[in-house]
Amino acid sequence: MPPKPPRRAAAGASEESVSPGRHDYKDADFVLLCQNLKVGENVNERAWKIWESVSEVFNDGVVLDAIRKYWGICIFIAAVDLNAVSFTQTELQKTLDLNMTEFLQLLKKMDVNLDTVSTKVNSVVLKLEKKCLVFTALFEKFKRASSETTKPVVKICWITFLLATGKLLQMEDDLVLSFQLLLCVLEHFIKISPSAFIKEPYRTTANSIISSGPSRSSRRSQNRIIQTGNSTEVDPRVMEILCQENECNVEEVKNIYLKSFLPFLDNLKIPSTNGFPEIESLSRQYEELYHKNKDFDGRLFLEHDKTLQIDPEERYELENTPRKPHTEDGHTVIPPQTPVRTAMNTIQQLQMILNTADDKPSSTLEAYFNNCTVNPTNGITNRVEYLGQKFQENFAQAVGEGWAEIGSQRYKLGVRLYYRVMESMLKSEEERLSVHNFSKLLNDATFHGSLLACAVEVVMTTYGTTWNITLTSDIQTETDLSFPWILRVFDIKAYEFYKVIESFIKAEPTLSREMIKHMERCEHRIMECIAWQMDSPLFDILKQQKEQEDQPDQPEPTSTLKQPLQHNHTAADLYLHPERSPQQKGFSTAHAVPMQQAKVETPSAGQSQPQSQSQQKPQKSTSLSLFYKKLYRLAYLRLNTLCNHLHLPSDHPQLEAIIWTLFQHTLGNEYELMKDRHLDQIMMCSMYAICKVKNIDLRFKAIVTAYKDLPNTSQETFKHVLIKEGQYDSIIGFYNLVFMQRLKTNILQYASTRPPTLSPIPQVPRSSFGFPSSPLRVPGGNNIYVSPLKSPYKTDGLLSPTKLTPRTRILVSIGEPFGSPERFQKINQLVSSSDRHPKRAGDTGSLPKPLKRLRFDMDGQDEADGSKHLSGESKLLQQKIAEMTSTRSKMQEQKLKDGNGGLKREEN
Repeated sequence: MPPKPPRRAAAGASEESVSPGRHDYKDADFVLLCQNLKVGENVNERAWKIWESVSEVFNDGVVLDAIRKYWGICIFIAAVDLNAVSFTQTELQKTLDLNMTEFLQLLKKMDVNLDTVSTKVNSVVLKLEKKCLVFTALFEKFKRASSETTKPVVKICWITFLLATGKLLQMEDDLVLSFQLLLCVLEHFIKISPSAFIKEPYRTTANSIISSGPSRSSRRSQNRIIQTGNSTEVDPRVMEILCQENECNVEEVKNIYLKSFLPFLDNLKIPSTNGFPEIESLSRQYEELYHKNKDFDGRLFLEHDKTLQIDPEERYELENTPRKPHTEDGHTVIPPQTPVRTAMNTIQQLQMILNTADDKPSSTLEAYFNNCTVNPTNGITNRVEYLGQKFQENFAQAVGEGWAEIGSQRYKLGVRLYYRVMESMLKSEEERLSVHNFSKLLNDATFHGSLLACAVEVVMTTYGTTWNITLTSDIQTETDLSFPWILRVFDIKAYEFYKVIESFIKAEPTLSREMIKHMERCEHRIMECIAWQMDSPLFDILKQQKEQEDQPDQPEPTSTLKQPLQHNHTAADLYLHPERSPQQKGFSTAHAVPMQQAKVETPSAGQSQPQSQSQQKPQKSTSLSLFYKKLYRLAYLRLNTLCNHLHLPSDHPQLEAIIWTLFQHTLGNEYELMKDRHLDQIMMCSMYAICKVKNIDLRFKAIVTAYKDLPNTSQETFKHVLIKEGQYDSIIGFYNLVFMQRLKTNILQYASTRPPTLSPIPQVPRSSFGFPSSPLRVPGGNNIYVSPLKSPYKTDGLLSPTKLTPRTRILVSIGEPFGSPERFQKINQLVSSSDRHPKRAGDTGSLPKPLKRLRFDMDGQDEADGSKHLSGESKLLQQKIAEMTSTRSKMQEQKLKDGNGGLKREEN
């Protein structure tokens, strides 16, 4: 524990406020900090206990100022956990002299015991970080639209926007909605500003509006309460220019202006001068809101205040845009240049695609409906209308009362995509099966609900994704409307939704790579945890599967794991194949229709040879079999990644296969352990159990520390695990109280001289959605990953937004600053080169010695060289990289020596 400064009474503090009798065991500076932040006694006590639990990990000699900052983080954690936050985020950061990035970094460092920062605190901080990033991006956009000569107007306009988002939006971290609201604010102030304050092309348009009607101009000379009048005064010309300049849908912005922004102005009740609200009254209202929400003070953006600053590298990305690249034919391609423009561009492309679609079934779809034994038209249209009402209500609840119409507009886009994909699916089924009657499928409510939910999810993700500046993953942080929100709105079970995802993607060729990866991630989340919730139909299906005659105990035989994941199953197969044959006792379905209809329309679903029902054998569920095949492959991929992070393959080559055997056995035979739990919880417990029984010193702290670095993970997975109904504990508590008790006998078998037969390793060659898994890890234990070269633009379908930002255009930098695209192209060609002669792999004597440490910008860490664990091919890759780096170093040395002729050359 670092040395503490001598205890002393806080300067200027009364004896009563210091409470020496109550806090004499605490540092006096800590007590003073608590007083400055006005925290209660319960927060004071909790914060000091948190500090005592983590202080020993910090090195001796840490200066008092650094310790004081850690104390502040402890106070923040305690206050959030106890719902007793007495300070705003800005007050905390100013007291501790921290900018936003430093605050987030310190908070991460504080989680040394892995349970210091609760999931509740994580959630609050994530929302705070997202909002700060969104407002930073919006302010950069706002600055470009403003002028230094109109600072008072700029200040009024920005504070009006802050107040509007705080009062109108429950989701202030939604980039698109906030930006559309910003355009409404800009439109309003452009119309009421003097001509000298307005830039072209807005000046001419605003002047024409003023000259055409006195109602707006007369406001400038009146000292009265701001009121907007009725919507007939709204002239769309300025708004149309704003939306065109920013690639934003004018109808959406106009709707926000009329339904949300004008009512906000009517209720503002702030005195005005020459049409502008008084800055003091406006700022006072925002001050009240900011203190109520315990938020950061958005007004400080105007002052470039340190507390809202992000790292210089990220700020560079916000303020600068990439050069306009040229295609082979010489035409300039203008990419989205900022997070805002990226989002707007992606949305615009989706709208362009769906503009050719209709809100109702096409003539082709109507023909399919008319061919059905039971025409599904009324059921489909009624369902679309009913779910539309539910969607609009839930959207307004999540976003804000005045945003229901915006939700309706987005839902209509989803309906267009739904009909478009349905038609594509039916055409494919007709070609595959040579049938025209799809009565059973088209009268299946679960199929339609899932397909519509999938279409709406694509639209919501296109709108709702926060294009996070600080991350490089393809699909970024989520909003409150992200998956699985749509499942709750439509009351769709995740297991039913999974059946339609792959067919949906194959039926819609315009989806971008990022959107496909998002849908794949949705499927993974279903397999990881959502399909295993208590009310999931999956458990009933598994139970029925076990009860069938001649069926193995496991849902999917392990013999199939070695086979590639290739299948021809479509959504029709997965929805129409019964979970049990109808003649079996207990079979039921909410959407059952006579079996003879299925024989007419889909031979794969029900065209068996004529025979008596008593002779038919029980059918194995196609959807369950495919679900488990995908589950096993996902589970092994997660395990393999975690093992590599822990360097287990190099230290214990056979250990991974043993862990996988226990892991796979649990998923296949003890699937009740998955109920209301997460796939990764079973994985970590399987790893710990095998290491324990094999006398390998691998502790849970090491496991979860490595797990935190895996992609798509949450600390809640190991901090909040179900023990029994209503009772939760850490992953260690789950292992001791549940996992080990359930699997003790099986675990002990691995210590015997005759352990269980190892399960085969699943084949995981590529994504089931048609593109390689990326990035791929270079074998050998080092933290090196290779990605396919990304084309900056996608010529078919939607652009890939993250390929167009400054950071993501930079792939790798070894031993030198960021360079030209040509240099990275050469590196990628080198990595993918097939000219790898065996003699070069073995002939290491002439090659430079590999660098002892390599620096990778992706994680900002130095990783020790692990070449002794590499295969021959991986060694060659390392040697080539080292050779490139060494050559460059020698060139730099030579330049330096050439520039200093008086210096003697060093001998090698």
